[in-house]
Amino acid sequence: MTRLAYILSASHSGSTLLTMLLNSHPDVATIGELSPGAIGDLSWYLCSCGSKMRECHFWRWVGSAMRKRGVDFHLREFGTRFWVPDSRIAGKLLGPLHRGPTLELLRDMGLRLFSPWPNTFPKIIRANESLVEVIMEYYHARVFVDKGNLALRLKYLLRVPSFDVKVIHLIRDGRGVALTYMDTAEFADAKDPAMRGGGSGRKREGEPLSVAQAAYQWRRCIEEAEHALRRLDKSQWIEIRYEDLCEGTENVLDRLFEFLGLDPGKRVQDFRTAENHVVGNGMRLDATSQVVLDERWKSVLKPEEIRVFDRIAGEMNRRYGYE
Repeated sequence: MTRLAYILSASHSGSTLLTMLLNSHPDVATIGELSPGAIGDLSWYLCSCGSKMRECHFWRWVGSAMRKRGVDFHLREFGTRFWVPDSRIAGKLLGPLHRGPTLELLRDMGLRLFSPWPNTFPKIIRANESLVEVIMEYYHARVFVDKGNLALRLKYLLRVPSFDVKVIHLIRDGRGVALTYMDTAEFADAKDPAMRGGGSGRKREGEPLSVAQAAYQWRRCIEEAEHALRRLDKSQWIEIRYEDLCEGTENVLDRLFEFLGLDPGKRVQDFRTAENHVVGNGMRLDATSQVVLDERWKSVLKPEEIRVFDRIAGEMNRRYGYE
């Protein structure tokens, strides 16, 4: 079986940083998001190695290896996303975040009865298995890390017989996450404005959220993660905090590598020097290897915005130790 470490978190909780830190171990393979969201125009979208993605030697090798396995693989669409193209019913059923057992059972029944899901699901499984095999072969790795974040994706990965899934539940102060939702370009992308938007210097599309919308989205992501974790044995998952990762990096990584069955002493100290081909959040394109705690929310969020957040998600935030 293939050991797959799945990072479960609200987006912008430090999962890209964690992925790259884990990649500092020679027995780990990752591309960040095994099922990436919006990869931009491939004529300028950068791999984290600094090359344009379609010109990167790694991605060319991956494409060739996938085709040899008979898998239809494209850089714009890996085929690893759990969805059904051109099916309105499947789109509606797969849209909502992970729910409790009863609602998840209803989701599964609806997908089986009213969409092409039963025929599509095995193809998606094969694409995930093949891509993981290819990348682990390239790195000669023992553990694959998927920065998937979503609990619904985790649910389906747990159904892959060849995957031994271990979950890393990453938590960050919800006020910090909410700020990134309110201004993604400034607070959740590369530090250098010229490298934002996947290396194009462009701002991401989409309207910023209000503090109320951001607080609700963060709370809902935590709720869906809790639904998923309740169905796992405690030996299958570990919880860490973004703040602890930044302020006690060595200790947290030691815990995580031991959890994954790897020797912590083998990791490279400067994670930027390890070969990596990560897609996703813009911090992958930063130059610095210094791990710095980002708590800009303390100076940027206005008192009224903090009160709005507290009204919507404060109880959840305090439950995880954030006062």
